Amino acid sequence: MTDSDTTDFIETTRTSYDAIAKDYSTAYPGLPDRPVDMSLIGAFAALVKANGTAPVADLGSGPGDVTAHVNGLGVPAFGIDLSPAMVALARAAHPGVRFHLGSMTSLDLPDATLGGILALYSIIHIPDAHLPDTFAGFHRILVPGGHVLLAFQKGDPPGLHLTERFGHRIDLRYHWRPAYAVGDMLSKAGLDVAATLIREPLEGERWPRAFVLARKPKEGRSGR
Repeated sequence: MTDSDTTDFIETTRTSYDAIAKDYSTAYPGLPDRPVDMSLIGAFAALVKANGTAPVADLGSGPGDVTAHVNGLGVPAFGIDLSPAMVALARAAHPGVRFHLGSMTSLDLPDATLGGILALYSIIHIPDAHLPDTFAGFHRILVPGGHVLLAFQKGDPPGLHLTERFGHRIDLRYHWRPAYAVGDMLSKAGLDVAATLIREPLEGERWPRAFVLARKPKEGRSGR
């Protein structure tokens, strides 16, 4: 793995979402009409709140609707996204919520400062080789007892490579994975998998959705 490999997928993901940000937010306005998904986000917020007052980072926050929703549930949350255009849209739509530029692969946050991490349909753009270090970073910045909720399309590799969306030229790769494979990587990073749920596709969806909830042990086991 070289530095250029890392830069390539981060840069292509950033520039692709910059190109489609406005159309994306128009196509998917507000919170999704998916009761199971929203119930899981609510359960995640309740678990974070029960463990203390540390904030949640929504990684790959996009237009910011989920970040704002978690804030509305009484859990302080802020968003991080690769795309400057997405961050600008989120700040305009939710002026009372913090949104920052950044990558979940290299989070510039102090150790043990987050009560929770949300990554909903954002690890799908990270190649397999980069996920172990990404999840180790999650372990580092979570407080003991902190939770992670991941959502991603469940499927077999390689996934998709899109070169056009909403009429824009892009270079966006989507990595599909079995839920157990993601759970295994979380475990190796020292995070205990608490629940895995597979939701079958709803109308307009092509692939099942996987949700994995994990927790950093309060004993501080490193798993590495």
